[in-house]
Amino acid sequence: MKAAAQTRETFRFPIRVYYEDTDAAGVVYYANYLRYMERTRTEWLGSLGFDLATFERGHGIAFVVHRVAIEYRLPARLGDRLDATLALVELRRVRMVALQQVWRDAEMLTDALVTVACIDRTTFRPARIPPMLHRRLEALA
Repeated sequence: MKAAAQTRETFRFPIRVYYEDTDAAGVVYYANYLRYMERTRTEWLGSLGFDLATFERGHGIAFVVHRVAIEYRLPARLGDRLDATLALVELRRVRMVALQQVWRDAEMLTDALVTVACIDRTTFRPARIPPMLHRRLEALA
């Protein structure tokens, strides 16, 4: 994916692989990596001082995934301790793009470019990212 993002501030979120995360082959089911990335985005915003549910309700907006380009490199297995990471690589008025990766120690298992759009909760039309959050994110992009 984007190597340039490696120089940006990277947020890390620890994950442990549970039995429910694995498929019949004993490896993490591919869709669960998207769940790990979703949790990481929520925790990342929380670490910046924005409780996602409260912020969205208070501003009448929602953040939705618009696009994901993902590459699966290596499998994770039951009991693995992973780190899901996030680095903001692009910020616009109504969307942001994050490089999200899942690591086991020094091995990158999965990486993705995830585009998240801000929408109005009533109309489901694009909406500007609220200024207080946008300013905070500008410092990271």
